[in-house]
Amino acid sequence: MEMTIWEAVERQDIEEVRRILTENPSVIDEKDEGGTPVWFYAAAGGSLELVRYIVEYSRASMNTVDAKNRNILHYGATSGDVDLCRYLVEKVGMDILSGDRDLVTPYQLAYEGGHAKLLAYFEERTGAPYEEMYHNPVRRGMFPDPSIVRVGEDYYMVNSSFIFFPCIPISHSRDLVHWEIIGHAITNPKWAKLGDLEGGRGYWAPDISYCDGIFYITATYRLNDTGTVYRRQIVVSSDRPEGPYSEPSYIEEDGIDPSIFHDDDGRHYMLLNRGARIFELSADCKRQISEARLLYYGDQKRAPEGPHLLHRDGWYYLFLAEGGTGVGHRITVARSRTLMGDYEPCPYNPIMRQEDEGAGIWRCGHGKPVQTAAGDWYMVYLCGRKLWRDGEIGPAVCSMLGRETALDPIRWTEDGWPVVNELNGPSVLQKRPALPLYAPNELPGMQWVSPREPEEGGVRIEGNCFVLQGSRAPLSDVAARNLCLRRQSDFSFEARVKMHLPELLDGQEAGITCYYDENSWVSYALGRDRERLFLQAKEHIGRETSAHGKTYLPVQARGAAANEGDGAAQSLITLGVRTRGLERQFFAVMGEFQCESELLADVYYLCDEGVLMGKRFTGAMVGMYAYAGESGLTATFEDFVYKGI
Repeated sequence: MEMTIWEAVERQDIEEVRRILTENPSVIDEKDEGGTPVWFYAAAGGSLELVRYIVEYSRASMNTVDAKNRNILHYGATSGDVDLCRYLVEKVGMDILSGDRDLVTPYQLAYEGGHAKLLAYFEERTGAPYEEMYHNPVRRGMFPDPSIVRVGEDYYMVNSSFIFFPCIPISHSRDLVHWEIIGHAITNPKWAKLGDLEGGRGYWAPDISYCDGIFYITATYRLNDTGTVYRRQIVVSSDRPEGPYSEPSYIEEDGIDPSIFHDDDGRHYMLLNRGARIFELSADCKRQISEARLLYYGDQKRAPEGPHLLHRDGWYYLFLAEGGTGVGHRITVARSRTLMGDYEPCPYNPIMRQEDEGAGIWRCGHGKPVQTAAGDWYMVYLCGRKLWRDGEIGPAVCSMLGRETALDPIRWTEDGWPVVNELNGPSVLQKRPALPLYAPNELPGMQWVSPREPEEGGVRIEGNCFVLQGSRAPLSDVAARNLCLRRQSDFSFEARVKMHLPELLDGQEAGITCYYDENSWVSYALGRDRERLFLQAKEHIGRETSAHGKTYLPVQARGAAANEGDGAAQSLITLGVRTRGLERQFFAVMGEFQCESELLADVYYLCDEGVLMGKRFTGAMVGMYAYAGESGLTATFEDFVYKGI
């Protein structure tokens, strides 16, 4: 009885494979139920002879990937066979650092498999052992639109914060890979002016620069689509990178994505989209002192924005984000011998773009270069990680974590142009910069934000304790206040917090929430039904809120104050959520009492693509809230724990 191609590959019977493919060449394209091509199993089996025959004599395409976007080198790496992988790398041209849709590389598979000889070969090819590589993105969760500056051996980065307060996080690093938030550009609630702004508005695309001992941060202040002014530019300054920064000065020039360029002659300029428009600033960078004029409209000419200027070796280099913030996003560059142009486009444009539609990192653009103290160059840029959604309803790819920050090396070509990651698009795994390893030490409270300014005294963070005054408006209202949230930085995570049983009135609630904006959230909270306390999950999608079933607690409504005999254990309840991708499972523990919510299997609405309302390019968060209505309510939480999985 003749073998099938599957049986012949499994037995590594090259003669039988040759016979089968001679009679029927198309069977090499067969895949199993999981989408894996039959010939990938030849690589997984470590058969160099069989793989060489398939590569050189069959009609198999070396661009083929499986359902997870893994290529043949991923399978070869699991075998640990050095000769096989050497052939695939050096003769077939497969990339050791190519990531599948979950950002797993052949190098990582060899490392996890403990294949010492193969790891030594991969280290030789990449120039670094696996332990000295870094993974993109380097800033995970909602850290979009990065701008960076180096001062001495320190690197400072800012990112968009939209309607979240405090505004515009300032991060610090010494190795470009490990970061900590050290402050915010706007920390005075009276200066933030976020009160009535819809989700996704607020502070867009900030830039940080440094000149003569002063740090400058500029950003677009994006208003609602009412009235006649939609966009204003703000500038703040400080002699300390962490702040405090000055009260914002406003520049009434329409546009988005401002950056400040300090020229060698001591003059200062602001750049804005569309394309790159430029105008001169006053000596303190707080006033516009010339008319805006167009420097250059861009190379691709679709949605040219995010302009940054760099003066190097007698050239002015103009970096732009183009193509929109979706799948076509990219970075281009042009240059001129003079500041005011004309600018010629780079022949290698785009110098950063994700071309692989099946890759796990996408929509890469909006970058700014930085030179290390050692003289090496890197680009920070925004990217997004894909979350695939099963089923026919809604988007196939979900952007739950928002836009994040990635890092890749820049090489200057012999003809003087910068290219990022050798024009290979975003890296998944990359050699760490030649800088001392940095261990961040983020100050307590720096990661916590609130949608819009909290009320005075509305949120107090005291060590590991959080005291929230109940909001008069529900989570679905722009007027909701006093939430305490942190960025979701992993597709799968567990979060939990202890809550002191509050003294609730009917209609009030306090608990935890997975929050995107006022149009998209899910909550799990303690409520009151006459003299009984209950737990209940709610989902808010668009304009509709749906409430799930109630689970009643074995204590009366006034909590510990009316139940002194229950002891200290009964005064605290642990609320938590376990997540996996688009799934949410809430739970509660109080002494011997334990319960779980109904499984929420598809919270697609916590993604950019989930609800067609407003400006949706922020990111999902998780944290605590309390709703009081017109009556007072204080909710106290402690020991919040977030653990990525």
